[in-house]
Amino acid sequence: MLNLPAGTVVVSAEEYLALDRAAEFRSEFIDGEIIERPGASIRHARLQVILACEIQAALRDSPCQAFSSNLRLRVSPRMYTYPDLTVVCGEPVVADKRQDILLNPTVIFEVVSPSTAYYDWGVKFRRYRQIESLTDYILVDQDQTRIGQFTRGDANTWTLRDYQRPDETLLIPSIGVSLPLAAIYEGIEFPSE
Repeated sequence: MLNLPAGTVVVSAEEYLALDRAAEFRSEFIDGEIIERPGASIRHARLQVILACEIQAALRDSPCQAFSSNLRLRVSPRMYTYPDLTVVCGEPVVADKRQDILLNPTVIFEVVSPSTAYYDWGVKFRRYRQIESLTDYILVDQDQTRIGQFTRGDANTWTLRDYQRPDETLLIPSIGVSLPLAAIYEGIEFPSE
């Protein structure tokens, strides 16, 4: 938890960065508010590792590279996040000499839980659409076989592809990757209903 001065409700981006860089645990920043990142469930953590391994392997001979959730992303001067997985094609652009704030993601992956669904599908997506370099926003459900993929089209339109079957393949042409959902969800045990 961040140690905020007593009575502090809203902080500047600079104050957030100073606090976050010194904190033991990471937090996100949106419109002056600091949002703690809770610990991940077993399924969330496992999906994050599977995605990172599969994406990194698929990108091995490409100009793109994957980054873990430890790299901060500046969405705008009013929002900083830690996506579960980020892919950058070409040279990563960073905000400063510390090289801990990424500015040019090509693809962002978020593993979605019931407690983060509204934030990931709504608030984050509305803000992520402002990132000019972003071509795909991919939401991986941790409680069922389901992946939502938003892809940027002409005139800044976004199209949703909803994958729900293990025999489907997640296609990400912007980075030249295709992943079977069966591989992404391999070994994941869903909660019983």
